[in-house]
Amino acid sequence: MATLPVYRWRLAPVGMATRRQLRALGLRPGGQEVAAQLERPRRRRGPLVAYLYRIDRAKPVRPMTAARRAALAKAMTARRTCPNCRTDAGYCIPRSLGMCVPCSAIESAA
Repeated sequence: MATLPVYRWRLAPVGMATRRQLRALGLRPGGQEVAAQLERPRRRRGPLVAYLYRIDRAKPVRPMTAARRAALAKAMTARRTCPNCRTDAGYCIPRSLGMCVPCSAIESAA
């Protein structure tokens, strides 16, 4: 098991990018191994770590299909629907409440 090269924060070599940077370029890692890592030092805890991938080995992002779009829309509708009153809240229901805010307020008052 080889060790990864470690670079300081903001000093990544040209030709390498994080997942977010790849996504902004319309790319994805595409199954390649992590090429290096960035470390940002912190005072009281361990360093923040970001993994780097080679841009030349990255593949284009897969296009959104109609079926995938429909599945995502269905999942988001389920996250917005209150299980108590069965209405679309217009926002994702907080997991901490388990229901929309008005239903939560009614239940906590009772």
